[in-house]
Amino acid sequence: MSAAVREEPCGPPGSFAKRVLVTGGAGFIASHVIVSLVEDYPDYMIINLDKLDYCASLKNLEPISNKRNYKFIQGDICDSHFVKLLFEMEKIDIVLHFAAQTHVDLSFVRAFEFEFTYVNVYGTHVLVNTAYEARVEKFIYVSTDEVYGGSLDQEFDESSPKQPTNPYASSKAAAECFVQSYWERYKFPVVITRSSNVYGPHQYPEKVIPKFISLLQHDRKCCIHGSGLQRRNFLYAADVVEAFLTVLRKGEPGEIYNIGTSFEMSIVQLAKELIQLIKETNSESETEKWVDYVNDRPHNDMRYPMKSEKMRSLGWKPKVPWEEGIKKTVEWYRENFHNWKNAEKALEPFPVEPPFV
Repeated sequence: MSAAVREEPCGPPGSFAKRVLVTGGAGFIASHVIVSLVEDYPDYMIINLDKLDYCASLKNLEPISNKRNYKFIQGDICDSHFVKLLFEMEKIDIVLHFAAQTHVDLSFVRAFEFEFTYVNVYGTHVLVNTAYEARVEKFIYVSTDEVYGGSLDQEFDESSPKQPTNPYASSKAAAECFVQSYWERYKFPVVITRSSNVYGPHQYPEKVIPKFISLLQHDRKCCIHGSGLQRRNFLYAADVVEAFLTVLRKGEPGEIYNIGTSFEMSIVQLAKELIQLIKETNSESETEKWVDYVNDRPHNDMRYPMKSEKMRSLGWKPKVPWEEGIKKTVEWYRENFHNWKNAEKALEPFPVEPPFV
């Protein structure tokens, strides 16, 4: 196998009830999912496939790194020969596909546009086709609320049309089409999820919440596009993990599930709350000193409101209040900012425009 493999004393393939492949497992959300899977399903072998790009860190997996039902394999989903060999050797039963290029800023930069299409679309096609040929019993594709495009009032349900407005969202929407086609043509058991913005420990500090937290903890200003009135729904990592485990157990083949939350906040309000929490000030004038307003990007979706009744019908709903989740997140970055070798680089001004969400 043309990739770095760290073997664990896991026994032969048949010694586990299921063998689950999680792609992008050293990244933010997937690392949380893997930790829960390894701890809650000791009879499942959990295989983490990650190429260890700049935003990945194996430190995210330290709590379970020596468990007998966990294995890490370094490799690229775009390497079709490697992926085919991986499925043959590991006898994969279930796939949770998180691996993707996700930084919206970079997706607008010409030098990276092809990489987003290559990884998010081609890589997904390689993976779903190989999983189909291997007769995998469930393939869960992790998409995003951004495929719907923005809306000021309409709430999107799973039947709403995809109208992405940035290259990242377009690549995820295109990948969804490839995944869904395997259900339509072959009845291959795929499931697609679309979630709200997720926050919490383990997220590389290029996204808005860890970026603002890290900037403030380093005595630097929060950078806000335009008025900052764009609103986002924020879902804590532990809640989204429960959603994915629910989809793993109960998600129906061929279905799409919105994983949403009614909690919504503007970017400027987010900045102000973090300033008050980290800088311990309630003064409006003092708060404004920590905010830097810059030109907005050419098109910035104002909201991504979603209906999530289908997930609720499976027995899932968000449980972690914002106040609890954000305090835990702030505390984690205070102690773990350097989990990534290049964490400082994420705080530097973006070469074209500041970070989006």
